[in-house]
Amino acid sequence: MDIELYLFFLVTTVMLIIVPGPAAITVATQGASHNSKITFISIFGVASADAFFFILSATGIASLIVASSLVFSIIKWFGVAYLIFLGASAIFTKAGAINIEAQSIKISPAKAFTQGLVVQLANPKALLYFSALLPQFIDPNEPVVFQMLLMGLTCFLADLLVYTMFGRMGKQLSKKQVKSWVIRIINKVAGITLISTGIKMATLETVK
Repeated sequence: MDIELYLFFLVTTVMLIIVPGPAAITVATQGASHNSKITFISIFGVASADAFFFILSATGIASLIVASSLVFSIIKWFGVAYLIFLGASAIFTKAGAINIEAQSIKISPAKAFTQGLVVQLANPKALLYFSALLPQFIDPNEPVVFQMLLMGLTCFLADLLVYTMFGRMGKQLSKKQVKSWVIRIINKVAGITLISTGIKMATLETVK
């Protein structure tokens, strides 16, 4: 996999995860209410759900590459449109702020993991995200399995890192040390990056 393309994939993945959703709110709440160990276990649950979605998407997309280049191209264009839509939503939405109130509630590690897992599994946008993202960065002329493994590991690690940031942000929000406008700026930057990704991918005939 070309290093420039990989870095492009990495930045896009991080920006997609940064846009706050149900998982980010759950993790931020855990960060505000519990210790770092419990928060990380919840984050691991979210990342595990994404790993499951990634495997489903990767398996289906790999099959399409072998079966039909036309269908694969259609999915790529759908992905371009979806990336631009996500970017526009991140920029113009008014629901960007995460408001957290700390609560002293005891929770077991198993329950923390289950909460993170279920919240992400219940989010259909997560599966759509992987289905839209992967085709943009796959080169059918290169070993597909290696590309999938590399991107899968990257997504998993990006989940752990970004959601850890949300966990820490939740703790700071509970102490009123982070302003809502900071989160809105993060949304705008992420949105602009996603739109740029969609436009760039639309101008490429093939991924090289």
